[in-house]
Amino acid sequence: MHLDWTALGQVTAVSTGVTIAVVTVFALGVLGLARVEAAREETGTGSTLGLTQAGLCFVACAAVVAYGIYLIVPQFH
Repeated sequence: MHLDWTALGQVTAVSTGVTIAVVTVFALGVLGLARVEAAREETGTGSTLGLTQAGLCFVACAAVVAYGIYLIVPQFH
């Protein structure tokens, strides 16, 4: 019975860590979009760095979510 609780603790720790990481990366993507808007208001053009940051962050989040769905749905294996 001890091993069952250990496995549950490991799953909880990993899922909590991944959730925090995905939320952080998503927040960085939103920050990138905010940079684009701030640059657009200031100079009239968008920020390439902010747009690149947002794009990479959102793609990384989508990849993590897609991988999670892949692991959960048995038909994809």
